[in-house]
Amino acid sequence: MDRVSPTARALIALEVLQDSPGVSAERLAGRLGVTDRAVRRYMVLLRDAGIPIESTTGRYGGYRLGRGSRLPPVLLSAAEAIGLVMAVLEGRPGAADATDPVGSAIGKIIRLLPTPLAEAVAAIRQVSTAQTASTAASPDPEITAVLVRASEARRRVRVTYRLRQERVMEIDPWAVSVWRGRWYLLGWSHTSDGRRMLRVDRVTSSVVLDYRFIPPDDFDPIAMLEEHMSLGWRYDVEVVVDAPVDAVASWLPRNLGRLELIDAGHTRLVGTTDQPYWYVRHLTALQAPYRIVSSPELRDAARDLGALLTRAGSVG
Repeated sequence: MDRVSPTARALIALEVLQDSPGVSAERLAGRLGVTDRAVRRYMVLLRDAGIPIESTTGRYGGYRLGRGSRLPPVLLSAAEAIGLVMAVLEGRPGAADATDPVGSAIGKIIRLLPTPLAEAVAAIRQVSTAQTASTAASPDPEITAVLVRASEARRRVRVTYRLRQERVMEIDPWAVSVWRGRWYLLGWSHTSDGRRMLRVDRVTSSVVLDYRFIPPDDFDPIAMLEEHMSLGWRYDVEVVVDAPVDAVASWLPRNLGRLELIDAGHTRLVGTTDQPYWYVRHLTALQAPYRIVSSPELRDAARDLGALLTRAGSVG
């Protein structure tokens, strides 16, 4: 580090202090390639800049960041910067809004990042979110950044996807979205020849390819997520509603299933569920007559709920 300037060495020392609750002068000297005496000079330089540096003497003495009235510069690696934005986005959709305090803070971080990293973080910031929570597994920040930037550039990607076994897939990444705290890649799989929704935390590698794509004009990432989430459960659902599709769509949440036009005055709701009683409670929002075609479990749950409501409305 012979050609490193004193200011650069001071910033490296600050990064080491931020990464550790306490650092010996010997370790700092080794990291900076200087003597213990020079380390003391760099600590003075940081203190003069208003950064609270605490020191202890003796055999096990050293330095650590103290608590002061001024916030010291925070040095983030690429993975840390991307991961920070992802974590905020999972818990607060307002992160994409520059007028939101959290969104304003993220904007300041982005403006200070190197251009390639800033572009990746800014892209992730615009990810669509819905019904977020904080209990899901977190994906790799750098892989997520690659997928988001490929989606923005409309470039196909080759991903390695981990289920029971790892599988290599080529996919047009229409969007990356967050749903209930979990990150998903939505797009067209050329390997499976169909629409696919992949969990980003199960993507172990991603490579951007030279092939370009155009997403569907009517593509809605949140609608695609909610439609996929309504499928694949234990009990099949089919409900016929005596109302137009637009009216039914305004009464029911999209994650109940797919709406199909029967005719101008009738709509079919198709989906699946593991919780019949939960499902029929949502059906009570319908403001038109409807019939549960399947499944028997759903009809049983509807009868039980109807009996409960009847008793609640009885006199005496």
